[in-house]
Amino acid sequence: MLEILETIESTFQLVVQYGILLMECVGVIILLITTVKSIWGCLLRDPHVRLTLAKGIALALEFKLGGEVLRTVIVREWSELAILGAIILLRGALTFLIHWEIKNEEANLG
Repeated sequence: MLEILETIESTFQLVVQYGILLMECVGVIILLITTVKSIWGCLLRDPHVRLTLAKGIALALEFKLGGEVLRTVIVREWSELAILGAIILLRGALTFLIHWEIKNEEANLG
């Protein structure tokens, strides 16, 4: 019975780790695509380039934040949880500020 539980636990950890990796990769890919689009928008002097960049960064941060929340499932020590909590708070604050910037930029353009 103990072997079955250990197998389930190791499988669960593996699934969570792959989920974290997937969410982190999606966040990086979104950020890279947004960067290229924004550079192109700068070259074309698109007035909406700041808004495009802010929305892309916000979306990428959401995926990265999702990865951090998923990571809380497999932490084993309080110190790890404290570090993850600080990272989540920081990324949450950044997401809030970026959404505020998006709202202001949309108001200025509209």
